[in-house]
Amino acid sequence: MSKITVTDQEALEYHQFPQSGKISVETTKPVDTQKDLSLAYTPGVAVPCLAIEKNPEDAYKYTAKSNLVAVISNGTAVLGLGNIGALASKPVMEGKGVLFKNFSGLDSFDIEVDTESVDRFCSVVSAIAPTFGGINLEDIKAPECFEIEKRLVEELDIPVMHDDQHGTAVISAAAIINACNVTNREIEKLKIVVVGAGAAAISCARLYRHMGVKCIYMLDSKGVVHSGRSDLNEYKREFSASEYMSHSEAFEGADVVVGLSRPGSFTVEDIKLMATDPIVFTLANPTPEIFPEDVKAVRADAIIATGRSDFDNQVNNVLGFPFIFRGAMDVRAKKINVEMKIAAAKALASLAQKEVPEYLHKLYGKKIVFGREYLIPKPFDKRLVVEISSAVAQAAIDTGSSSMKNFNIEVYKKELQKRVK
Repeated sequence: MSKITVTDQEALEYHQFPQSGKISVETTKPVDTQKDLSLAYTPGVAVPCLAIEKNPEDAYKYTAKSNLVAVISNGTAVLGLGNIGALASKPVMEGKGVLFKNFSGLDSFDIEVDTESVDRFCSVVSAIAPTFGGINLEDIKAPECFEIEKRLVEELDIPVMHDDQHGTAVISAAAIINACNVTNREIEKLKIVVVGAGAAAISCARLYRHMGVKCIYMLDSKGVVHSGRSDLNEYKREFSASEYMSHSEAFEGADVVVGLSRPGSFTVEDIKLMATDPIVFTLANPTPEIFPEDVKAVRADAIIATGRSDFDNQVNNVLGFPFIFRGAMDVRAKKINVEMKIAAAKALASLAQKEVPEYLHKLYGKKIVFGREYLIPKPFDKRLVVEISSAVAQAAIDTGSSSMKNFNIEVYKKELQKRVK
């Protein structure tokens, strides 16, 4: 696929014209007459206010809460740009809002919180939470992001998810499921090397473990994470090997490597040590740890995924968060639990195995068939909102995260189908 390049000037003009920014607010009711005005504001607005005072759940009925997500960041870990601050993160948060709206129909407000204090950040988010039906945390550095998410999940009764952690975990897990399908492996018997020990890496390893993977080795900038090291935080210690192991020993016979680090953090020499049909996810973005052509040069049998759109098997978070929140919020789930994330991963994997619609062949300019070059669905697959959101919603019901009564998944799928254009 030919690369689509964007100049700096094009990017600036895109964000400035014809109106500054990428999102705006639209009204959903007419305000054309004096009666409309009386209904929209005083005196009519007092009636739903009093109804909500009596029954807070009526906020879902009479306000935009049920379809409104907060996209919240403090700008401490923005893309590959690092700690650029809350205000500079705003274009990314607006972009997240664009994706929510276009892919799942959810509205959003982006909120940039100018603090690096965990206590203050959590206090701000908790205070504004009644406005929203869900909270998407974004671009917050580790290890603070773990504590922030943990606190907010415990304090609030609406879905809270840090997408940098769980989005990558869900999408990569789907790709691993299908890579195992293609290579006749069993997930429980995989040896996985995770290169990186930040937010995404920890969460990926956690989800893989929940799915049954028993053998996971984690590498950070100082080498293999093992119990003999005194420099490990509590999150790295979850995945510390019982004894010292060299970098090469970790890769010896490994089935899967998941790169969530930086260019060059593992090499073709490491790939050579891996098992037959190695599953190589080189997900650093925009520059992967190793480019696919370099992997193929030493291991023609490799199955490769990246985080980029100009290579096959893009691990793209847009395959997850819009639909996970859609499903969770539609059944008023209190939490996004691990069962809901696994349901999303399995639904993604299953969708990739189905026959691909003709419009996707035309859009991508080639025949798309499940296999080594197509492990996970394409972002513009219109079936995503139906399959992923319904799987997440059903998992919320099954696990008690939602107490909605008489949920009918087939009826819900038909409702979701109406969103597909």
